[in-house]
Amino acid sequence: YDPKRPVICMDELPFQKLKDIIDSLPPEPGKVERVDYEYERKGTCSIFIFFEPLTGWRYVFVRERRTNADFAECVREVLEQHFPDAETIRLVLDNLSTHTPAALYQTFEAPVARELTKRIEWNYTPKHGSWLNMAECELSVLSRQHLHQRIPTIEKIQEIASLWAEKRTHKKIKVDWRFTIDDAREKFKRFYH
Repeated sequence: YDPKRPVICMDELPFQKLKDIIDSLPPEPGKVERVDYEYERKGTCSIFIFFEPLTGWRYVFVRERRTNADFAECVREVLEQHFPDAETIRLVLDNLSTHTPAALYQTFEAPVARELTKRIEWNYTPKHGSWLNMAECELSVLSRQHLHQRIPTIEKIQEIASLWAEKRTHKKIKVDWRFTIDDAREKFKRFYH
């Protein structure tokens, strides 16, 4: 672990906001909670997660959309507020069109964008290899533990996701990554002749 050059994994998840039309009936002795099948769609949002696998730190942003500006603003906050003393962030992310240095230049003035991009080492997962990004594992855990329910507002989603991230960070929960360099050489040998 190098605090001056931390590895930060980033991924995002689209999420559909849903509201119950009829309130559920609470559980009773011998009966589970009863939820009506009808719901009202309240639009979608994007959940961005930044995860430092070597320390167990994670932070979640919920945004109305998934634009270049949304991505750039999240990256800037991570750099300036969460890792102000890091010289370089080794950022692991997939090849989505918004995940580029250009997003920073489109969002901020050139001097600001230049300073931010100088502090990032961009590490893209291979096409069809986003599973190599440990942030994807964290989004899966968040989804299974808390996002299986109907949540109608961005504020509520942010509250749920932030509490989840704080608890996991406090416990320093890490990913038990077992994919070795030898595994990678075997798995990807057809790409390297």
